[in-house]
This record gives sequence, C-alpha cells and structure tokens, in this order.
Amino acid sequence: MSKNRGFTLIELMIVVAVIAILAAVGYPSYADYVRRGKITEAISGLSSVRVTMERWFQDNRTYAGGCIASVLPPATSNFSFSCVGTPDATTYVVQAQGLGGMSAFKYTVNQSNVKSTTGLPAGWNGVGNACWVLKKDGSC
Repeated sequence: MSKNRGFTLIELMIVVAVIAILAAVGYPSYADYVRRGKITEAISGLSSVRVTMERWFQDNRTYAGGCIASVLPPATSNFSFSCVGTPDATTYVVQAQGLGGMSAFKYTVNQSNVKSTTGLPAGWNGVGNACWVLKKDGSC
C-alpha cells in the first residue's frame, strides 16, 4: 500500500496567510525607505544651488540675476528646482518641489542657509521645521 505524499489545502492556506502577513508588515517600511532615498535628490540639488548662488554673489556682489537656468539643476524624475520670487541684492529663496509620487514634498533654502520644509504627505510630521525633514517622524 502506497502513501499519498503532498501538502493539504489547510497547510497551503496557512503558508499563504503567513506570507501575506509578512508582506503587510514589510511593504510600508520598504515604501518609506524608497521615499527617503528619493528625498536625497532634493537635498543635494538645493545644496548645490546654494553653493552656486554664493559663488554668484562673490563674483557680482548681488544675488540679483543669479537665478538663471545654468544655476538651477535640471529637474529629476522626482523634483524640480526653482527660485521663489526674484532674487534681489541680498536675498534669495530656492525651492525643490516634488513631482509625481513625491508631489507633496517641498523644501526651501535661502541666503542665510535657513532650510525649511513647507509640504509633506499625510502621515509625515515636521511641516514648518527649520530643517529639511528626512523621515516620517519629522526628524532632520
């Protein structure tokens, strides 16, 4: 007499349930990890614009005219960069606005290196912080 080998339907359903639970726990963490990785595009772009604007000021003794296409980095797949208003002799504000799935994010920096976060998606803390929010808990 031969024995039947294999898995029962109950055993397979238990395995599928365990995998579903692990995926439900792991996916949100993974999605936040990917989102935080995309934020670095904004941070590095704004940092490079700040250095370029300071170089412009050293050469011209004014920020006026410094917000030109050659100063701003090209838009990435996640962020676009622009000047807020028109830079004058002593001030400027540059912002990185999120695109696509990152559209809720908005970061700014000014001539005094004051960094701020003026937009975040639901569930993220830290809007109005005097820093660039990098994590969901509002830390910089």
